[in-house]
Amino acid sequence: MRTLLRLLVILIPFLGMAQNMSLFEQGKEQYRAEKYEEALQQWMKILNNGEHSANLYYNIGNAHYQLHHIGPSIYYYEKAKLLDPNDADIQNNLAFAKNATVDAIEPLPQTFFVKWDQQISGLMSYDSWAWMAVLGILFFTFLFLRYYFSAASRTKRFFFVTSLLAVFMGLIALSMAFRTYHISEFDKEAIVFAESADVKNGPRMGDETIFQLHEGTKVKIISQEDNWCRILLADGKDGWIPLEYIKEL
Repeated sequence: MRTLLRLLVILIPFLGMAQNMSLFEQGKEQYRAEKYEEALQQWMKILNNGEHSANLYYNIGNAHYQLHHIGPSIYYYEKAKLLDPNDADIQNNLAFAKNATVDAIEPLPQTFFVKWDQQISGLMSYDSWAWMAVLGILFFTFLFLRYYFSAASRTKRFFFVTSLLAVFMGLIALSMAFRTYHISEFDKEAIVFAESADVKNGPRMGDETIFQLHEGTKVKIISQEDNWCRILLADGKDGWIPLEYIKEL
């Protein structure tokens, strides 16, 4: 009986993976047949099973886009981009979906250092930066040992310099891992899901409406009070919006 239980414990994850793969392929077949609602149903089952991947989010975004669900399509493309920021297909489809939004928001001008920081930190997710840091430290250890046990002065000089470069790159990767982790955990962003939403100057329905947002617009969450969120736009505008009108990434 114990052996059977152990086998079941080992096999259950593989059975779950096989089921998710079957659901994914069924969704792809239905998508090719232009049955987008049915494809979504299959892929959402995979999400409900607890599996998350850039490819899954990307395909869900495609199905929503074909159904003209602009807010959900942008939401899932953004989710895919968080996991795979360099994928060209994700970036292109996200750009197409954003072109279908109503709100035209011009970002505030940024300094060279802010742009550089965003470009570098956006190259990889924080777990990829963390792995880069680990590899850098491992390379440093290997090269430093080669330096320590080498006899020739030229060889020692080469391994000493390359070990310093390895530790330098490892420290940069480590700092970027912390930076991207901080962004993902504390710089909370959301997508407007309501067709139209009034943004108030306070967290009450009776407060003055200062501007209006529409489906698909990306906002940054500053704070939350009861069922209201204070949001910030890329152009510097801020205000309060009901929590039910947005969906956090």
